[in-house]
Amino acid sequence: MIHDPNRVYVFDTTLRDGEQVPGCQLTTPEKIEIARELEELGVDIIEAGFPISSPGDFQSVVEISKVVRNPTICALTRANKGDIDVAIESLQYAKNPRIHTGIGASDQHIKHKFNSTREEILQRAVDAVKYAKKSVEDIEFYAEDAGRADINFLAQMIEAVIAAGATVVNIPDTNGYCLPNQYGEKIKFLKDNVQNIDKAIISAHCHNDLGLATANSIAGLQNGCRQVEGTINGIGERAGNTSLEEVVMILKTHPVLGLHTHINTRNFYEISQLVRTQMHMPVQANKAIVGANAFAHSSGIHQDGFFEEPRKLRDH
Repeated sequence: MIHDPNRVYVFDTTLRDGEQVPGCQLTTPEKIEIARELEELGVDIIEAGFPISSPGDFQSVVEISKVVRNPTICALTRANKGDIDVAIESLQYAKNPRIHTGIGASDQHIKHKFNSTREEILQRAVDAVKYAKKSVEDIEFYAEDAGRADINFLAQMIEAVIAAGATVVNIPDTNGYCLPNQYGEKIKFLKDNVQNIDKAIISAHCHNDLGLATANSIAGLQNGCRQVEGTINGIGERAGNTSLEEVVMILKTHPVLGLHTHINTRNFYEISQLVRTQMHMPVQANKAIVGANAFAHSSGIHQDGFFEEPRKLRDH
């Protein structure tokens, strides 16, 4: 896989993970409007829906695939043939289709959610990737609850799905539990111990339950992730997802990180307002990057600097 080693691919899941907030369901025309703006913003991948979950989700993926040309259009599935078949059908008009399939990686998920064993789960993961790969070239695999997974088993799973054909491997901190150094170390361990890791892009997908989603995503990027997943305004179930505008602006304002995106950052405020309006989700005034106060120079550090200077002059 030939790509710029310092480029970070931006994966937007506003229309899928973001829409899981109660009361934030969108009509297909509303989703198309947001998808067009995401294309203008310059995102690389739009996760357009979870097609098997409802006829509305299926239709949204179909219609977004028809109008969006540049970004990859991604459809979410569980690791079974029924989900994958429906996702493939929903992506029939996509210029650049991607299937996003996966399964639980932590023992908690394996035992309590799937009532299964590590060996069975590993086989289901590999079978899902191979099955999806027959129809779609670009396959992303998510190791659900990777934040709490045994690191050696996680490495074994990631190596197996890459061998089966996964082009992107998503390491989600599903419960927003990790500290930044823990998440970064997890990514570094995979970079150092998965033999075929260079054949796939590692993706950071962090939740904000403890307010650490942005910090964890940056830690992931510092340790080898080259795709970041998130939503506009950080919307999402519970405390939300990684806020894409925060991660992108951190990379832009800290050149020392040596990473860049293809995002048109001037568009952030406009799309933030669109998502806020369409989803009926107010943006707090002191929200980083897109909050109303972020544009008011009477606040905080600016005002402090203004007052500090006359004081110094007076003291001398």
